[in-house]
Amino acid sequence: LRQRVASLAGALQNLGVVEGDRVVAWLPNAIEVVETMLASASIGAVFSSCSPDFGAQGVLDRFSQITPKVLVATDSYIYGGKKFDCLERLAIVRKGLPSLNATLLVSANDSPLMGDLIWFEAFLKSGAKSPVVPRRFGFDHPWYVLYSSGTTGVPKCIVHRTGGVLLQHLKEHQLHCDIKTDDRVLYFTTTGWMMWNWLVSVLASGATAVLYDGSPSFPTMNRLFDLVDQENLTLLGTSAKFIDSARKSEIDPVNSHSLRSLRTICSTGSPLAPEGFGWVYEKVSKSVHLASISGGTDLCACFVGGDPASIVYAGEIQRPCLGMDTDVVDDQARSLKKSFDIAGELVCRSPFPSMPLGFWGDGTPGLPDPKSPGPKFRAAYFERFPGMWSHGDFASWSSHGGMTIHGRSDTTLNPGGVRIGTAEIYRAVEQHPDVFESMVFGQNFDNDVRIVLAVRLQPHISLSAPLVADIKLRIRNACTPRHVPAVVVSVADLPRTRSNKLVELAVADAVNGRPVRNIEAIANPEAIDAIVAALQ
Repeated sequence: LRQRVASLAGALQNLGVVEGDRVVAWLPNAIEVVETMLASASIGAVFSSCSPDFGAQGVLDRFSQITPKVLVATDSYIYGGKKFDCLERLAIVRKGLPSLNATLLVSANDSPLMGDLIWFEAFLKSGAKSPVVPRRFGFDHPWYVLYSSGTTGVPKCIVHRTGGVLLQHLKEHQLHCDIKTDDRVLYFTTTGWMMWNWLVSVLASGATAVLYDGSPSFPTMNRLFDLVDQENLTLLGTSAKFIDSARKSEIDPVNSHSLRSLRTICSTGSPLAPEGFGWVYEKVSKSVHLASISGGTDLCACFVGGDPASIVYAGEIQRPCLGMDTDVVDDQARSLKKSFDIAGELVCRSPFPSMPLGFWGDGTPGLPDPKSPGPKFRAAYFERFPGMWSHGDFASWSSHGGMTIHGRSDTTLNPGGVRIGTAEIYRAVEQHPDVFESMVFGQNFDNDVRIVLAVRLQPHISLSAPLVADIKLRIRNACTPRHVPAVVVSVADLPRTRSNKLVELAVADAVNGRPVRNIEAIANPEAIDAIVAALQ
């Protein structure tokens, strides 16, 4: 890897890439994207990536803002056993990026290249005669650009500093996840999610990053557990959604697999329900450390995470991450640390190493000035509570010193003026054996806001009046009468981003007659239309 990165860095320099230039990758989660990121960093170029399942407009919404000099792309990718061609979209992307000096193509085929495309492998080898010895740059030198989800408008380009992010990752890997030299780590992720960046940083701890691209449930729901045994994984990272789907599929990894090497399972992306914790310890391993973690693209790190030396409590994240002045506050910015189980806004009271340099093009063209972040950056994180980083999560402290995340505060429901986090409803609904997954959102109705629940039912189950009544009763018993939805509708699928996160805000916009911004960020926008139609 070191030799290939040095050769690729040499080839990039020979092409004219210099410190501060942008190199972007539109690739699946394979070795080429790791090589491209490391080679870019070694010469001071700024790296950015997104996954090949993005449409052309989604790619351009991201990459066009940062005017890249080099694009590394794939001609195809495989998901769920099916091959998807990318060349038609690639032509559109290249046309929309006039700043490009070169496009490198990663391909498993030997078909002739079209136009001025360059084979990635040949390009890499061309730098073997002038390999680069990595340069040292400042702590705040930009490492990569990540993107907000784009569900509330054109994605924000979040510029991250090298030293701060790497320091956070080293801390989280070695202290919170107990990653050691020679460990083998796989986090199920695409190249468009911050967990890809988090995964690759395990190389700094001397561990092996195991890359997997494709569906986590193909050919069976046991796919990730198959990989644990095949690759002797010590840490498996996944999402709360996958754990919940695995629980409902009734697989039994503890009896069907060895899993002898596995010490840690990480879960993120959304709150992990208590039932998910129970399933992992009953059906996967009684001795594994289950680390529910929560942070975000905004910091490319975590505010709260695991503690391998402490007790795991179902439904809770174990502790604030070390060095993070994390708190939960009420609307008057008063701490709720001693008010157990009272939900408020997740904040960070003090600066932390991986605070972004800023947003690209925010106030001034190009790279942000970390000493003077732009107006959009200040509004995004510091407008709600001046002097504190407001993260946009609805959370509460537990009596054990841990924290429960109740969902995004911008999806908090407010029927009758009472704030309700969506996670409580999700936990109640998704325990129902007939419900595969669900989405809850608010709809303006009769001068108030009513709660609407959209459900995707298990195969061969139809929504009936008795089933609706049973779902509502479960919510009432598990939560409060205020949590009970006014309307329950059944749909074939739920809309989600390309990193598999549900898009409650986009649905709320649609059902309330507001335009859905940046529809390209949504993997299946037709599912929004289906929900709107079901409510008519």
